[in-house]
Amino acid sequence: MAKQPMLKFVTVQRDMPQKRAAEARKQDFNEIYAEYAAEKAKEQASRCSQCGVPYCQSHCPLHNNIPDWLNMTATGRLREAYEISQATNTFPEICGRICPQDRLCEGNCVIEQSGHGTVTIGSVEKYITDTAWEQGWVQPVIPAQEREQSVGIIGAGPGGLAAADMLRRAGVQVTVYDRYDRAGGLLTYGIPGFKLEKDVVMRRVDQLAQSGVEFVQNCNVGEDISFDAIRGKHDAVLIATGVYKSRDLGGPNADANGIVRAIDYLTASNRLSFGDAVEDFDSGLLNAQGKKVVVIGGGDTAMDCVRTAIRQGATSVKCLYRRDRANMPGSQRETLNAEEEGVVFEWLSAPKGFVESGGNVTGVLVQKMRLGAPDATGRQSPEPIEGADYVEEADLVVKALGFEPEDLPKLWGVDGLEVTRWGTIKAEFTTGRTALDGVFAVGDIVRGASLVVWAIRDGRDSAAAILEYLNAATAVAAE
Repeated sequence: MAKQPMLKFVTVQRDMPQKRAAEARKQDFNEIYAEYAAEKAKEQASRCSQCGVPYCQSHCPLHNNIPDWLNMTATGRLREAYEISQATNTFPEICGRICPQDRLCEGNCVIEQSGHGTVTIGSVEKYITDTAWEQGWVQPVIPAQEREQSVGIIGAGPGGLAAADMLRRAGVQVTVYDRYDRAGGLLTYGIPGFKLEKDVVMRRVDQLAQSGVEFVQNCNVGEDISFDAIRGKHDAVLIATGVYKSRDLGGPNADANGIVRAIDYLTASNRLSFGDAVEDFDSGLLNAQGKKVVVIGGGDTAMDCVRTAIRQGATSVKCLYRRDRANMPGSQRETLNAEEEGVVFEWLSAPKGFVESGGNVTGVLVQKMRLGAPDATGRQSPEPIEGADYVEEADLVVKALGFEPEDLPKLWGVDGLEVTRWGTIKAEFTTGRTALDGVFAVGDIVRGASLVVWAIRDGRDSAAAILEYLNAATAVAAE
């Protein structure tokens, strides 16, 4: 009787890839987790219970066929594991690195619920596709047949790139317009290298370019080219700009020097990793070295900022968040990593204003909070505690309060592009269709600031809808 290769969670303990010691990883921007060795990947994949109703799959935005590629990995059929993984996810090696698995697949693993410790799904996913790259299994897309129709995609982030990949597989001609000098969006300039090394992103961009996707970089729609011109050049247009407008803080001295936006701070650091000259870093404005740093916010962007400041040589790094640890929106794994590296979290603390001297920030006026009644989302609302104010010293304050959409209809001078009351593009659920014929929208510009995996899902779904639209147009033209 053949030996059962799976269901080993009873005898095999959960084991994450080795994590570099905090003191060592604080010295650079390299990824902090090592790769699984082949046998370790097999071992950890074999812990999957192959349950009849795989909650890991149903709670993944992409509905990745996780049990099957875990089975393939455990039984040594790694190329098949890669093919299964790639079938539903355009960038599995990226999701394996940056998805909050503790809130998605791993957090809903059946054996986790029974007390055995979740399968390390994200680490196995990363291992599968990293191995596929090493073995040369990942190749440029060669469509079975080329089509004359073309699609213009505005935004080279994960949503736009996922759509570009799916459309090229169908033979559509794809041009991606992006405001930055490199494609990838926040994957390139927003997420630090210790979570996602940049060559991982660039090799995917190169693969798409080799597949025939045309990239038009340093292109600001509304300035360098009009939206109407893009519509005129293509049979359909996909808006995938993301959201980059930072939420702001008011209060006394909010305009003091040394109070910066998270996106500017992270972009400067990531540009340095490419070897770019960054004037604001050289001047000290976006450099934490030798400074007392305070980051305001509790999401994953705030975690990226505090951990970047540690690596830049800050003398102290504190994170202010208005709720408690249990109610913070960021990944608990990232919070733990930050604490290991020396970040101090000040829970139930909100900024009330700033202290300055000579025009430069010297501290944050902090209002202590307590949690009151739940709000509309079910989370307890923070309430100020009277008389509990204090000043937190700071030479550099980073605002990581999330992102809001830019007013695209106004910026681009477009009539008929409808927006919601939150300023996001109004688009049909699953297809991304907007009120304008042949114009679709996906990702954060529709959802608001969300996860990379949701942008990938949206991009893939909308690509399918765009193909239906192009096919219908072809049928009409043939009549």
